[in-house]
Amino acid sequence: MIDDPPPQSNIPEYSVSELSGSLRKTVEEAYSFVRVRGEVSGFKRHSSGHLYFALKDAEAVLDAVCWRGQAVKLGIGPEDGMEVLATGRLTTYPGRSKYQMVVERMELAGQGALLKLLEDRKKRLMAEGLFAPERKRRIPFLPQVIGVVTSPTGAVIRDILHRLAERFPRHVLLWPVAVQGDGAAAQVAAAIRGFNALAKGGAVPRPDVLIVARGGGSLEDLMAFNEEIVVRAVAESEIPLISAVGHETDTTLIDFAADLRAPTPTAAAEKAVPVRAELIAGIAEQGGRLVGAMMRALEDRRRHLDQTFRALPNPRRVIEDCARRLDERAERLDNGLPNLVERRRGDLDRFATRLDHAVRTVRAAELAGLERGRLQLDQAGRRLAAVMPRLVTDRANHLDTSGKLLESFSYRKVLERGYAVIRDEQGHPVISAAAAKPGAALAVEFSDGAVHAVVQGHIAPAKPRKTPASSDGRQGSLL
Repeated sequence: MIDDPPPQSNIPEYSVSELSGSLRKTVEEAYSFVRVRGEVSGFKRHSSGHLYFALKDAEAVLDAVCWRGQAVKLGIGPEDGMEVLATGRLTTYPGRSKYQMVVERMELAGQGALLKLLEDRKKRLMAEGLFAPERKRRIPFLPQVIGVVTSPTGAVIRDILHRLAERFPRHVLLWPVAVQGDGAAAQVAAAIRGFNALAKGGAVPRPDVLIVARGGGSLEDLMAFNEEIVVRAVAESEIPLISAVGHETDTTLIDFAADLRAPTPTAAAEKAVPVRAELIAGIAEQGGRLVGAMMRALEDRRRHLDQTFRALPNPRRVIEDCARRLDERAERLDNGLPNLVERRRGDLDRFATRLDHAVRTVRAAELAGLERGRLQLDQAGRRLAAVMPRLVTDRANHLDTSGKLLESFSYRKVLERGYAVIRDEQGHPVISAAAAKPGAALAVEFSDGAVHAVVQGHIAPAKPRKTPASSDGRQGSLL
């Protein structure tokens, strides 16, 4: 039995490539231009410059890619958690059966998301210390050169130049930049760094102060001055910098990093230089006060000199009084010298008389004293002659007694009783048998002389003899 062939079907057959290509064509034709609102997730910047991320909401996720050519033109820098409106087209990726969005433009989804982005960026930069008060420098009182970073065609530069001309004309250097749109932030940052890179004393003068200015606008229009690259350039600037972006109610991140914030560009010009007319008036006022003070001081000195002159006496009268007193002193001196000599001669006679009397008195007292001394000396001599023999006898008896006592304690008395003193070669006494080594030379001193001996050896000590008992056992022997 032969099997029947399978029935023929009218459903067309596709290869995988054909089906993937058909899907891609359908998706790209149906969604060639779309705007998608979502939250950026998994953002990654590839080394090639392409951007890869996903857009998500509460229920779905859409993969997205932004090629390098379009990435450099984006108005914002995507970050995770940022809610954006992405404009582009949908396509598929046949290699993985996925679809994705090719993003060509991107903007923040609403002012709330933009404010949240700015607040997060502000906190992050503040944590790095870019807004610290100790980083801020004083603005020069009267700068010679002022650098301005702004648009060359707007009203801002005209307002600044006009205000400077009114207050105090200064040399102004303009660095033209775009103040909004693509690339504005990079141009502003490059201008700030360019001014700082100028050498002092070079062909192009280096500014003493910088003004970064822009007119008012919406939050999106001012975004270039909220970019991190601009904020870091302002914080790194070695030249003091004044920020004047927007109107008085507008606030950008460079306001926190700048050394001084001005509410408007015109106010920045006012803060950069003082009013020349006011300085001239102030100098004139100070000069007038100085002249007035000098005139008052001169008048005081003149009045004091007049008072002093009036208080001084007439010089002629002073000289006449001094001459009269000199004559009186000379006359008194002429009369006083003979009188003084006469008085001193009388005093000398009286002193001579008193001195003769004192000498006679002293001589009489000395003679009487000498007589008394002679008598006392005679009496002491007689007493000494009587006492001297008895004193000599007592000292002789005491000396004899001490000599006998000393002789009784001498070791020679012991030698007379049959003992001897043994000394070694150095003359030191040998007091034990152990100290007498065999062969040693010894000196043996007796009561009547000394002999030399040589040690031949040690002798064992003699054993004590037993005492025989008495016949009756009551009394022992003495030997």
